This record gives sequence, structure tokens and C-alpha cells, in this order.
Amino acid sequence: MNPQDIAAKTGEIIGISDWAEMSQDRINLFADATGDHQFIHIDEAKAKMTPFGGTIAHGFLTLSMIPYLGANSNMPRLEGVKMGVNYGGNKTRFISPVRSGKRIRGHWKLLEMVEKRPGQWQQTCEITIEIEGEDKPALICEWITQYFV
Repeated sequence: MNPQDIAAKTGEIIGISDWAEMSQDRINLFADATGDHQFIHIDEAKAKMTPFGGTIAHGFLTLSMIPYLGANSNMPRLEGVKMGVNYGGNKTRFISPVRSGKRIRGHWKLLEMVEKRPGQWQQTCEITIEIEGEDKPALICEWITQYFV
């Protein structure tokens, strides 16, 4: 789609991703990559003693899944993209923990699509990361991406 056609979808859900499992292996690899080895993420025996009842994914791991989920979604693809970059976020709230072995998926609601300069478009989406079988989402954020066409 061209940027103007995407912009016309402001206020709409523009994509839902496939499900992705938050396995203990993925959680452990993230702990190793970031140095965050807090027991609630990697020590199954100790984590069972907490209100979580077992290990949980890092909130930042869940947040970092956004590009993967977006690539595995039905979102419209912008025509002629030379490069896309994460620009930042306005809001991020970690609502519910993602227990090891649970599946998550993302929902993208377009809040804004504006041309900042000729050929540089800025997209702001509200992204909700759903946890399969749970009433509350894992997180809700307002994320900004810039596309160069």
C-alpha cells in the first residue's frame, strides 16, 4: 500500500500477528543476552514459590518481540520502503506477566501516519500484546516507526 492509503486507516486495527511461544529457552537466551538473570525468569523451582507460580518472560523480552510479531502479521506493507527504523515509544505499560510456555500475539491499531519530510513517513501505532487464554494483555504500548520511501 502507499502511505496515503495506510494513513486513511487511522483509528483502525491494521494488523494481527501469528501466535509466538514464549518458551523457557527463549527466556533463558534473553536473560543471557541482557545479563538479567533474576530468578523469576530462569529458576523454575524458586519461581514456583512466587505469586506467578513459575517462571515468567522479561517484560522487555515481550516488548522486543514487536518486530518479530509485526513481520509475522497481516499488516499492510508499505510500498517502496528503503528502510524502516524504530523511533521510540510514547507509552508502554506491562499489564500481565507472560508465563513460560504461553503464546502471545500482537494487535496494531494505527493512531497516526504522517509525512515528516518528503519520503519520510512516521507511523504511530497502539500495540497490544495478547496472551493466549488470558483476560488481560501482556502489554500495551504506543510505538513510533519511521519509514523511508
